[in-house]
Amino acid sequence: MATRSVVLAGATGLVGREILSGLLADASVATVHALVRRPLDLQHPKLTVHVVSFTALPQLPKIDEAYLALGTTIKVAGSQVAFRTVDFDTNLAVARTAHNAGARRVGLVSAMGANAHSSIFYNRVKGELEEALKVLGFEGLVIARPSLLTGDRQMLGQSPRAGEKLGMVAGTLLRPLIPANYRPIAAADVACAILKRVPTAQGVEVLLSGAMRR
Repeated sequence: MATRSVVLAGATGLVGREILSGLLADASVATVHALVRRPLDLQHPKLTVHVVSFTALPQLPKIDEAYLALGTTIKVAGSQVAFRTVDFDTNLAVARTAHNAGARRVGLVSAMGANAHSSIFYNRVKGELEEALKVLGFEGLVIARPSLLTGDRQMLGQSPRAGEKLGMVAGTLLRPLIPANYRPIAAADVACAILKRVPTAQGVEVLLSGAMRR
């Protein structure tokens, strides 16, 4: 029976679109509330799209789970301040709104190397978000820390990233020598792992690429 009601932020991203696809295909999910800045070019009986300002989120109906897949890069954002606004402030705001709506569990797409005490700004912001989510009072928190993500970025209107292309070539040629947690991983595998763990999560669980790869 379809009983779960979930909210998803980041439905248009590389991992987020895979999470959305999985939620819509899940027979136990009754409603998916997608929070977006622009309308989605997608219709589905389970899908309710909320075009919102993430600085002033509306009150949500009753929610069981939240999925946070919002993310950018410093280059795309334009500055460290703008990057932090998306990756920390916006994700945290969605989590708080979902918690206020009754969500007991949350899944986060973080990053390999996330550490609130890191000297690397990107990793530090990712780590600070993880720590902030831990104190919100969720019954279960699943944190995915993928290595280099692979997927069709051009389909999303994104240009291929030079560093990612180089990493993919190196990952293919040196695969036997690279530890499992550091090998490139498909966005679909990350989404599948999160979707599998969140519904029954208890406490904090951190997923690395080696455990997420199908």
